[in-house]
Amino acid sequence: MSHSLRPLLVGLPLAAGIGMAMPAQAAEQLRFGVPSWPGITVKTEIASQLLAPLGYQARTDDVGLQVIYQGMESGDLDVFLGGWLPAQEPMLTPLEDKGSVTRIANNVDGAQMTLAVPEYVYEQGVTSFEDLDAHRDMFEGQIHGFGAGSAASEILNKAIDNDTWGLGDWQLVDTSTVGMLSAARDAISREEPIVWVGWTPHWMNLELPMRYLDDSKNLFGEGNGASQVLTLMSADYAEAHPNLTTFFENFTFTAEQQSWMIKAFGLDEKELDSVATTWIQDHPERVEAMLDGVTTTDGDAAWPVVKEALSL
Repeated sequence: MSHSLRPLLVGLPLAAGIGMAMPAQAAEQLRFGVPSWPGITVKTEIASQLLAPLGYQARTDDVGLQVIYQGMESGDLDVFLGGWLPAQEPMLTPLEDKGSVTRIANNVDGAQMTLAVPEYVYEQGVTSFEDLDAHRDMFEGQIHGFGAGSAASEILNKAIDNDTWGLGDWQLVDTSTVGMLSAARDAISREEPIVWVGWTPHWMNLELPMRYLDDSKNLFGEGNGASQVLTLMSADYAEAHPNLTTFFENFTFTAEQQSWMIKAFGLDEKELDSVATTWIQDHPERVEAMLDGVTTTDGDAAWPVVKEALSL
């Protein structure tokens, strides 16, 4: 799903120009694949800022999902922080079967994707997928999605084709993330009913009075659309860099924290390095935990070095 409002600069080192002193030896190169999604963009910058004092120079390629997975398989890219499952399972599984890509950790706790409604609609009794068709006229038989061809679109079109939950005579209105959320905001401003594809982490959870619908059929996946956001590494690179593997095993966030990142960078349009630096400065205890068992490229303990370099 694409919900970025700003592009990245292709191929430029992240964490550049922020006043960090690099170790004297040549820096280890680390290549990130970054789709134009603000949450992944900010997390990549946070990782880059934390790893720079340890002797790692991060670079980013702003490319689409298919290119990222191809780059991970070929070894042209080393790390991807946005392996959203189960939506990306068809792209990931073949590469795992080949042994070319390995999953390191789920880096977001509490991720979810399913249908959402305004809180006032939920309080009126529309609390589950089962309630939708009984209130079809209220919604004009429309579900708002964020783009044809997305995993969510495929799920909902299949549900309509199969008349699951009585949705056979409903229409999926697929526009874009911006278009879908504009429709949700407009409806909410007038306290009108609307149902749309929601997910967390995202700024919508901070800005909109919304509730997720229960779905006992788990159309969006087990646990009512519970999702993982995986850190993936090229298998050869992970094997050659156990220190970085340890770092990325520790590199995790809550859905609320990433929603804040998405809002600050993608909606409020704050500068990328500033958003990442603010998060780091506000969460020194999390940074220390992320660096547990991690060293510099010289073998020194990571936390004291980062603490001094970033004035934590």
